[in-house]
Amino acid sequence: MIQASNVTLRFGKSALFEDVNVKFVPGHCYGLIGANGAGKSTFLRILTGELEPTKGEVIITPGERLSFLKQDHFQFDDQTVLDVVMLGNPRLVEIMREKDALYAKEDFSDEDGIRASELEAEFAGMNGWEAESDAATLLNGLGIDSDLHYKLMKELNGSEKVKVLLAQALFGNPDILLLDEPTNHLDLAAIAWLEEFLINFENTVIVVSHDRYFLNKVCTQIADIDYGKIQLYAGNYDFWYESSQLMVRQMKEANKKKEEKIKELQEFIQRFSANASKSKQATSRKKALEKIELDEIKPSSRKYPYIDFRPERAIGNEVLEVSHLSKTIEGVKVLDDVSFILGREDKVALVGSDELAKTTLFQILMGELEPDEGSYKWGVTTTQAYFPKDSSEEFKQELTITEWLTGYSPIKDVTYVRGFLGRMLFAGEDGVKKINVLSGGERVRCMFSKMMISGANVLLFDEPTNHLDMESITALNNGMIKFPGVMLFSSRDHQIVQTTANRIMELVGGKLIDKITTYDEYLASDEMAMKRQVYTAQMEEGDN
Repeated sequence: MIQASNVTLRFGKSALFEDVNVKFVPGHCYGLIGANGAGKSTFLRILTGELEPTKGEVIITPGERLSFLKQDHFQFDDQTVLDVVMLGNPRLVEIMREKDALYAKEDFSDEDGIRASELEAEFAGMNGWEAESDAATLLNGLGIDSDLHYKLMKELNGSEKVKVLLAQALFGNPDILLLDEPTNHLDLAAIAWLEEFLINFENTVIVVSHDRYFLNKVCTQIADIDYGKIQLYAGNYDFWYESSQLMVRQMKEANKKKEEKIKELQEFIQRFSANASKSKQATSRKKALEKIELDEIKPSSRKYPYIDFRPERAIGNEVLEVSHLSKTIEGVKVLDDVSFILGREDKVALVGSDELAKTTLFQILMGELEPDEGSYKWGVTTTQAYFPKDSSEEFKQELTITEWLTGYSPIKDVTYVRGFLGRMLFAGEDGVKKINVLSGGERVRCMFSKMMISGANVLLFDEPTNHLDMESITALNNGMIKFPGVMLFSSRDHQIVQTTANRIMELVGGKLIDKITTYDEYLASDEMAMKRQVYTAQMEEGDN
């Protein structure tokens, strides 16, 4: 059990948390949610003891071990992968090192023997003999193959390091497990494995994630941070959303009835207070009026942008024809004889773990890269708007947000442009912010405003949810569902893919798997799994 008791955290005169009292108990996975800046990661740091609250305390059941997913990818560069995972249980590693030091002594004394015996007993009680195999099992489950287990961390790429650090957090069956964005940089197979791990985990889990599907799958409780308070709700993310919205509606309806009653009493009092025969009734109603109190409905700190992609013209039957595209990058054939045709009602999700292949296809279709072989042709009625995975070059200019967006607007009117910025939560003085100082989330919202103002009837998105909070992801999801044009997109957000796409494409070893289906049906398809295995085997043979 871990509990925050009267926790307050102040920065100067402002409080991020104020008298927070919340208890997290075993057997539950808690999804910690809240708007950007609400303090989700900060609260996790308070729970770990990395950050001292201004007031209050964190109470952990004596003897229980807490594990926290670390995000420092360079901390363990000179250690082997297996050793890094086992560091998730510091006491176990400490015992192993002390044992090794004792047994290495040339003058092994009786006292050393007694100490070694004590250590061996504690080691066995912690399943120390299975530690290495348990660590390997975690790594394999997350997609870190056995041939990497004895390599140094600095030899791994960024995605592999993330998986090792996650395995470290999960290692040794911790009593309390804190995870801050654990699905970042994980592929679908690793996410699915983590979901099953957490579903079967019997201790306490507190997880911060922007992945709604993941929260729905693993969470039994939601801890909602709003206005410096934390409120617990039973159920997963969708249940929290429905119940929190229902609560606000019920409070508004109750207030409406109270307001009607207040008006009725006030009218009676005003009408009959001077009437001697009715004065007793008027006095009674005054007392009744004084007892009526309206419920305080505090507005949420969450802010939802309004994302609405409206094409200026209808799209014809000919949208896009791709013929035998191939592209090799740094000796790897990322696209191998790729061909497909887009229809006027297609909303296509590019899925799979090959991020480079997907980005390369987008860049070719937008004219940023030339294919080695093959061709593509856009229909004459099409106009395209593109969200690249990396838009950093776009924001190096010395322009205000308004000036930047005006450059892309067909109507050079400041009021018109500011309307689009307002929908993206850039209000008032935000319009004169320089684009080269914007945060990652602000840049993404700027790119959405650029796409909206274009009036394009074909939208291309390469991982648009990176840097977004839950509210913006929800707004984007709704905008994608409503969009009446053609769409080609990649996203790690399961819910966006499942609710938006009517066609799934996956690039495996440069080859294209193309299926008209929903995402969940695609993942469950044995036929697609077989194709994936065939293409992967072909790719491995080519490497050899």
